[in-house]
Amino acid sequence: MEDLPEHLVYEILGRLKKTADRNSTSLACKRLHNIDREQRELLRVGCGLHPGPAFEALISLCNRFPNLRKVEINYSSWCSQFGIQLSNQGLLILSQHCPSLVDLTLSHCNSINDFGLRYLSCCTKLTALRLESTERITARGLFFVVARCKNLITLHLTECSNVTGIKWLEYLGMVGTLEDLSIKFCNAIEEEDLAKLGAAWEKLKRLQFVANLYSIYRAQSPDLQKNLQWVSCENMVELSLTYCIVHPGRGLSCLLGRCRALEKLDLQICLGVGDSDIVSLAQKSNNLRSITLHLPLKPPYYMPNTALMHLTDESLKALAQNCPMLESVEISFTRQWKCPSSSLFSLSGILTLIQTCPLRVLILDNVYMFDDDGMKALCSAHFLETLELVRCQEISDEGLQFVGQIPHLRFLKIVRCLHVTDNGLKPLVGSHKLGMLTVEECPCISQQGVQGAARSVSYKGDPKNTWMSLLGPCSFSFI
Repeated sequence: MEDLPEHLVYEILGRLKKTADRNSTSLACKRLHNIDREQRELLRVGCGLHPGPAFEALISLCNRFPNLRKVEINYSSWCSQFGIQLSNQGLLILSQHCPSLVDLTLSHCNSINDFGLRYLSCCTKLTALRLESTERITARGLFFVVARCKNLITLHLTECSNVTGIKWLEYLGMVGTLEDLSIKFCNAIEEEDLAKLGAAWEKLKRLQFVANLYSIYRAQSPDLQKNLQWVSCENMVELSLTYCIVHPGRGLSCLLGRCRALEKLDLQICLGVGDSDIVSLAQKSNNLRSITLHLPLKPPYYMPNTALMHLTDESLKALAQNCPMLESVEISFTRQWKCPSSSLFSLSGILTLIQTCPLRVLILDNVYMFDDDGMKALCSAHFLETLELVRCQEISDEGLQFVGQIPHLRFLKIVRCLHVTDNGLKPLVGSHKLGMLTVEECPCISQQGVQGAARSVSYKGDPKNTWMSLLGPCSFSFI
């Protein structure tokens, strides 16, 4: 190793992604140890930070790796027997010993509060900050960070229950550097608070907002009927909304028709979505590549039926006609579904999307209208590479046998499909058609039945026979 050219040594270390592998390699010889010391840019610490006080161990690590750019402090599995967590002093150490720090993640850090965030003012190069389950941090501490770290591009907040959306959002709007914003399960931040971003919307490229489920109820108050009609989001590339009110003139509804650069859309249980929203989206977002629709067929008990998603084939046809680059489609219905309704997709609408767009990935979850005829139609999907069927109970062995005729299919996943058996997989056995087959909790498919059906096979049975009672006796018994 001492005689290898320097560029080859850097190439070797560059291909080692696991921390354990890099640590082992650095012990092989002094040369590798010194190069790893200079090259190491990522550090993850948490419960295993020992021996001695945690801050002393952190100082030692920072001195060993002076070029750290990304640091993650994670105490998600912490308990008292692991010792004392890093406190505010840990952030002081990072600010003093990591001059190149650009990305910081704090997860389940119960000993860090607003005072600790003040130390980050010295990290002038910080561009990404991620806070997860940091309950002692409030809007005051967050404002101090965004006010001092002028280059902040990425900000992710997850389960930060004491952070409200007031001054720090307004300041980010004035600075206008933010490109990636994620707010998930922060109960004190609501959809209307995002209006405070102001002019920052023009530069925002990624937005993920997961509201508190009960905020849907609060959003009905007349005092919260502010909207974002004036927002300009021409550069938005990825948009993900969960548990949001998407209704004309309310909440984040206006975003769907204004994101001309949008490539990825994810709507999870967003009440009030209608055909007009999706049609407007399709007409403006011609670059759309991926769409996920998780549809609630039954609203929460405290919401009227008018809050339901009213999507029909008109939405699917609009996507097919206006989105020529659509490659990935995921359609999922909640478990509490009744008989098919006129306000839902039909098989014809789904097939229109499949046959018109160059789909590479198709995921269907509890889509009861997709049956054996739908599987047969997939034979004409010339670009389809990945197919996932979850709780699609209208598909039988007859439909499953068409899998072998889908031209470029490489990955197949079947989960909780009650009416498919080993017989449906027989045409695939020995054919080398599939690169990967995953079968989970399908009571009539045995572990022996999946052997040889793909080059790589993953099988997970249902040891408690949870689904067996829905079918009655099958023609085999589990081994």
